[in-house]
Amino acid sequence: MKPTLVIMAAGIGSRYGGLKQIDPVGPSGEIVLDYSVYDAIQAGFGKVVFIIRPDIEEAFKEVIGHKLDGKIQVEYVFQTLDKLPAGFAVPEGRTKPWGTGQAVLMAAPVVHEPFAVINADDFYGRESFNVIAKKLMTMDVNSTDFCMAGFYIKNTLSPNGGVARGYCKVQDGKLCRITERYNIERRSNGIIRYDGGKMADTDIVSMNTWGFTPRLFDFLERGFADFLANKGAELKSEFYLLEVVDGMIQHGEAKVAVLPTNEKWMGVTYAEDKPQVMAGIRALVATGIYPSNLWA
Repeated sequence: MKPTLVIMAAGIGSRYGGLKQIDPVGPSGEIVLDYSVYDAIQAGFGKVVFIIRPDIEEAFKEVIGHKLDGKIQVEYVFQTLDKLPAGFAVPEGRTKPWGTGQAVLMAAPVVHEPFAVINADDFYGRESFNVIAKKLMTMDVNSTDFCMAGFYIKNTLSPNGGVARGYCKVQDGKLCRITERYNIERRSNGIIRYDGGKMADTDIVSMNTWGFTPRLFDFLERGFADFLANKGAELKSEFYLLEVVDGMIQHGEAKVAVLPTNEKWMGVTYAEDKPQVMAGIRALVATGIYPSNLWA
């Protein structure tokens, strides 16, 4: 059974000021998302599910979706504020999306096989997709034995400012705890520091590269209802995928295998990051990792 790739892209238009303004980083106008889907196809994924907003559907398909016709099965699902469990309503004044937990829950109707979850705007590298795909192909759809690609913190930093990362406590190859750390950066003395202390180069962090089975949806559904009952009236509260996974681990409801990867993350956290991402892509094209035109 080929795994599915679920891509969280509902926020892509708002973050970049309009879908059509997503900056190309590849030599033939490719955006970061193109490389993720290309790597997934090479790794053996059989379907991609885009989680988007209804208002960007037409533009998204024009810029991204149509180029995949005939290359991989594509599904679209929508994240909206009003997609809530029975008995709940959107509080007056709420405009903020409900978060990554609700986003992934929207994919439940079209995902019936082991699947990976990634962000739309991060470059993860081919090895990340290979290790996740290999693991997903062995996973029982009824199991809560999950996985994640673990990045070394040294490979996920921006030279232009601090970043936030999910720090992973790992024991015997399993994720024990994941906690958010903020303003992580390498200082002039070479030490990596964050708001609460310092980190080692080889500390493992999550870049939202997860591997799940459809069993996750049961926990997301239950967790979302609990979240709405407790925090739904807060106009800026968010239901996070990371917190659901960590809660499952703490309650003994899931195990998460950490699959280390040496890939270097790339992304545009700051405007100054874009030239470095473009240079990184050019170098990968020059060494033959990618063709100069992905979809030619």
